Amino acid sequence: MFDNTMINNELLTYFESKGYNVDRNNGAAVIKSFSKPEDEIFSLYNGVGLRHLHNASIIELRGVDSADFLHRITTNSLKEFAKEQIRQTIFTTEKGRIIDVVTVLNFESHLILVGNLSNKVKVMSWINRYVISDDVKQSDANHRFNILEFSGPQADSFMTWVCGSSVSEIPVDSFKVMNVEGILFFLAKMKDERGFKKYWALTDTPHTIRLLNYVIANTGPFDFNLIGDEAYNSFRIEQGIPAAPNEICDLFNPHELNLSHLIDTKKGCYIGQEVLARLETYDKVQKKLTGLTLDSPVELNNETELIDSENQNAGIITSFVNSVKLKKPIALAVVRKSYLNEQSALFVVSGNSKTEAKVTSLPFKK
Repeated sequence: MFDNTMINNELLTYFESKGYNVDRNNGAAVIKSFSKPEDEIFSLYNGVGLRHLHNASIIELRGVDSADFLHRITTNSLKEFAKEQIRQTIFTTEKGRIIDVVTVLNFESHLILVGNLSNKVKVMSWINRYVISDDVKQSDANHRFNILEFSGPQADSFMTWVCGSSVSEIPVDSFKVMNVEGILFFLAKMKDERGFKKYWALTDTPHTIRLLNYVIANTGPFDFNLIGDEAYNSFRIEQGIPAAPNEICDLFNPHELNLSHLIDTKKGCYIGQEVLARLETYDKVQKKLTGLTLDSPVELNNETELIDSENQNAGIITSFVNSVKLKKPIALAVVRKSYLNEQSALFVVSGNSKTEAKVTSLPFKK
């Protein structure tokens, strides 16, 4: 959702000047789609999609102890973390619950943490809580950067088309300064959940607008589309990608959300380490993120329940969408392990409605 607290009026004015419909409700500005959601979904699955990470939290850490501090309090290793490298890690509570998942970019003089806007206050409070004698100073950097994400099977070729052959010289999980027709930005190369290369362009608002203009005018032979909230939300649920505040929150631990790859089991202590290590070592993880295929649409609220045929609680539904690609209602849920097979029939109960839900492995298949 494009929100006035997330992007400035200059960028909103830009999108409106291009003819995109900005819906305003209770002070929030929302761009649900830039074209047909079906076309946007096609680009995400087959071409290249560009979306503005409007719901990103951007925090800057300065001080010589910054990387070591994050290494000590988060799940992944930040030792041997060199300039221009990128690493993902998780802030967890003493009980191993997720505070936020962040992507850390090493600018040598400082670190940039890209997380989820809904968790930003918690993360900054958590950092303040544990900085004692460390040389670590944090600041809110959302006003300094916009982040544009290029993803899809054609993203790698598309960025070479836009930026030139120097893109191939950027290692995965690294970033470089780019200058395209006088447009300056940091270009980060990573891999998405499907193994395709994806890119982030980080820059200020004037350069963001210039880059958007340049990209839109030079889409070449690619299946390119700007991506709105409706298409991306459908895509991420179809792919089983956890997001804040639905899944990435303190209701769940990393093992439950299939994020164990962001835990370095060899690095020693971090906050929540004992609990998470015990869960893994003794196979005590009781729930897992999975998909649900529903007989009919549901409305998620605080009273929505996921139950079995004997009215026993089976887990928590976290996200729902009428899938653009699959043409049917689907959901993500953190479900008890005893139900994690595709023969399990569960029920979603909300008020007086009761809808059958079948457990489906992730990602969803046609």
